[in-house]
Amino acid sequence: MYKTKEKIAVGVVGCGYWGPNLIRNFLNNKTCQQVIACDLDKSKLDRIQGRYPSLKVTSHYEDLMDSNEVDAVAIATPVNTHFNLTRDALKAGKHVFVEKPFTASTAEALELIQLAEKEGLTLMVGHTFEYSPPVVKIGELISQGALGEIYFISSSRVNLGLHRKDVSVIWDLASHDFAILFYWLKAAPLRISALGKDYVQRGIPDVAFINMEFPSGCVAHVEVSWLAPSKLRRTAVIGSEKMLVYDDTEVMEKVKIYDKGVDYKEPYSFGEFQLSYRAGDIVSPKLDSYEPLGVEVAHFFDCIRNGKKPRTDGYSGLRVVQALEATQKSLENNGHVERIE
Repeated sequence: MYKTKEKIAVGVVGCGYWGPNLIRNFLNNKTCQQVIACDLDKSKLDRIQGRYPSLKVTSHYEDLMDSNEVDAVAIATPVNTHFNLTRDALKAGKHVFVEKPFTASTAEALELIQLAEKEGLTLMVGHTFEYSPPVVKIGELISQGALGEIYFISSSRVNLGLHRKDVSVIWDLASHDFAILFYWLKAAPLRISALGKDYVQRGIPDVAFINMEFPSGCVAHVEVSWLAPSKLRRTAVIGSEKMLVYDDTEVMEKVKIYDKGVDYKEPYSFGEFQLSYRAGDIVSPKLDSYEPLGVEVAHFFDCIRNGKKPRTDGYSGLRVVQALEATQKSLENNGHVERIE
């Protein structure tokens, strides 16, 4: 059964890179009763407790599972730990927010979804970009047909480092782009292929070029890399009516809409066909100003209290994991095109 009380107590597991951001946003939410931080590394607990002196901490995950006061658990640990931690939390009757990628395999994702449904608990995946103002605005523009038919999407997410030891650049960075594209197009790809290399750490690819084809006929190209001279977070969306560029590194104008395109005209005689190129205004739409993680946390609480389906639920996490698995398989098979069922 869903929790009906007004205040919700949360245990945050993992106080490394992302965990402290979750803790801050949970503490800033008026629905939050208390936060308990959990990590095996005592120095990380000391650091976060130094920032928030009233914060409760523990090195034992079992403390969260056994506590009747803890209503929900947020998991911000390496992906290979997500399945066991999430399964244990669901079996203990806790609602779960788990960071991306959801799990390390499709089979694990399906098992967790089924368990959450059986127990009647909220299971939400941390695809934070789906709550960000520019991504939401672009989703609205695409849904409204403002860009026309979407022909193709090209995305680059590159920087110098940070090299991970536990996952490849695909599982680290491409999961963001997959979540964004699937949200915009309201579909997962039919086919996917990838080429990449492991230049720095053998066995751990640090650059990959990924191609996808969607049911609508739209194609997409995603470049991810830990080896680049500068940080780049740029996506171009090409439609039949207009084009759009989303640059997440921009401070002011993250989204620009270009009234550009080309029209094909059939010849009336034996003359050559004609192409009519269009170049109009460039518009940067007004975007809301808020922290996406704060909105995501508030949505998680709302789903717990009111039994709502999360926007980024287990199935949302599943389709990203399926695409990651297919990408990895293609990479290991020299770019072989993989179908996603």
